[in-house]
Amino acid sequence: MTDEYQEIREQIQKLCAQYPGEYWRELDTKREYPTEFVKALTEAGYLSVLIPEEFGGSGLGITAAAVIMEEIQKAGCNGGACHAQMYTMGTILRHGTDEQKQKYLPGIAAGDLRMQAFGVTEPTSGTDTLSLRTTAVKNDAGDYVVNGQKIWTSRVEHSDLMLLLARTQSKDEVEKRTDGLSVFIIDIREAVGNGLEIKPIRTMINHA
Repeated sequence: MTDEYQEIREQIQKLCAQYPGEYWRELDTKREYPTEFVKALTEAGYLSVLIPEEFGGSGLGITAAAVIMEEIQKAGCNGGACHAQMYTMGTILRHGTDEQKQKYLPGIAAGDLRMQAFGVTEPTSGTDTLSLRTTAVKNDAGDYVVNGQKIWTSRVEHSDLMLLLARTQSKDEVEKRTDGLSVFIIDIREAVGNGLEIKPIRTMINHA
């Protein structure tokens, strides 16, 4: 196909050239997150290409997003440290209320809010998402109280917001196992120390 995204490719290549292998090896040795790299992508507007212009993004679409990630990976940079900032907000964009869109999307587009974590996998269910045990029960005040555990929640230490999948109805109460699941927006900054505990897991690679 004709590459109408050549200019984007070239700009990503130039940006990534500023972060050579030495940069990534040093981060790997120190087990650190590529804050400078992610900040550069954010400030250049590349992580907000899926957010419509009315909310501060460029609205370039999924193909542009794929091209950006392709060039990041091709350059030897760690796309896994930043790709979720592109697409996790899609849940808000598609299913969120107007109030939620106005509250979160402009900040995500500008990079003021980092939404890179999605709490799905659990110690007891693994890839069997429909068997997750985390529950969200509405109390008398109308708030949801969440109880459960998640594991392998990538980038949660480097996110301000997290999407969390929980059961609002038990499997015994629904006709289909896919029913009774709800997604919540968790403000990690407020939740840590108020019921949310994050424990880093040491891994061989991708300390994100």
